[in-house]
Amino acid sequence: MKLGIILQSNKPERAWNAFRLGITALKAGHQAEIFLMNEGAELDTIPDSANFDISMKITEFKELKGEIYACGTCLKIRGKEESKVCPISTMSDLLKMIESSDKVLVF
Repeated sequence: MKLGIILQSNKPERAWNAFRLGITALKAGHQAEIFLMNEGAELDTIPDSANFDISMKITEFKELKGEIYACGTCLKIRGKEESKVCPISTMSDLLKMIESSDKVLVF
């Protein structure tokens, strides 16, 4: 199964759980992609804490061959030219992810 995850929050617990689900799917032999939009495009600024080791989850997700994309317009609105964790993408890329996914979840 191919899982498409849209992360539209910069809340640490939501980001952490989105990546935990993606990691679990990848370890089970599925494909997983995460698209960052809205506040989710701020992923690289969410600090790690004792409860939420977000940077470690991002690293693990990538090591398992999970794909991450960031909405270019959402980055631009926030005064960013690029994401430190993934390539800049477009609504067309998001549409492709949705069309090719068996399930799409929004966090």
